Amino acid sequence: MTTNSIRLDQRLIEKAAIIAKTLNRTTPEQIEHWAKIGEKVEDNPDLPYEFVKQAIIAKTEREAGKLEPYDFG
Repeated sequence: MTTNSIRLDQRLIEKAAIIAKTLNRTTPEQIEHWAKIGEKVEDNPDLPYEFVKQAIIAKTEREAGKLEPYDFG
């Protein structure tokens, strides 16, 4: 993955650092997480935040091979 340096507001970085520590992420990973959620919400303005969050979690679980088939009947 290519990385770039960008300037961010110090308050955003400090808040991300606190949340990141709580969720066992690095500060850059937390900011990327927020960016992904923001992108999805802007692309799908009619979907609630919780739905978008769960969709991202499900995608990550699928990529990790952790989903089980669901039997509808």
